[in-house]
Amino acid sequence: MAGENSKSLGKGSSAPGPVPEGVIRLYSMRYCPFAERTRLVLKAKGINHEVVNINLKNKPEWLFEKNPFGLVPILETSKGQLICESPITCEYLDEAYPAKKLFPADPYEKACQKMLLEDFSKLPPLAFRYFMATRNGEDTATLTAEIAEKLGKLEKILANRKTVFFGGNSVSMIDYLIWPWFERLESFHLQDCLNHTPKIKNWVEAMKQDPSVKATITDTQTFKGYLELYVKNSHDACDYGL
Repeated sequence: MAGENSKSLGKGSSAPGPVPEGVIRLYSMRYCPFAERTRLVLKAKGINHEVVNINLKNKPEWLFEKNPFGLVPILETSKGQLICESPITCEYLDEAYPAKKLFPADPYEKACQKMLLEDFSKLPPLAFRYFMATRNGEDTATLTAEIAEKLGKLEKILANRKTVFFGGNSVSMIDYLIWPWFERLESFHLQDCLNHTPKIKNWVEAMKQDPSVKATITDTQTFKGYLELYVKNSHDACDYGL
């Protein structure tokens, strides 16, 4: 039942038992970029955890007791405490497990990372709309321009920082929070966008060398296989490749 590559739990399944002492549980889905944020932070900080995968196309009834919206990621502690929403789960982990802090200690720098995340949040829905439009043979000129504009702003921020990563000279929280969508650019047919953003392109290559990224990354062909099932609303999408 538990494990990053375990079969997902769906409708009719029994809810997992209490979380063992000294462990934190993550309710996840193998291909979910939001849940990947939390998995990246768990690995980067070396937190003892277990993963329970959820079938988001055939959600178990008990999931809504953990999160009324029926979404992942969800963290559950041994005390039965529940934390939802990917940026909130990541910040919780950084504060509850203070070793190897990923957010900057300086309040202003931390606020800058949060503001950057807020600005970045406009990009993921555009990327998915672009993927669907290309799949359906629709005109993508407007979407392409919007995506290029958003990436251009990120390129300028990185250029102004004069660092490899968005948080400085080493990977920090903001890098993990935005990474999952860059990992999926090729799957969304958007890899050519990086030809106009050399700083981001260099950042992507640097991120691929990070141990936590290496441990969570999904190869493009596998993700494309998942996407094909996902857009067909197949109950088998979440377990693709197992």
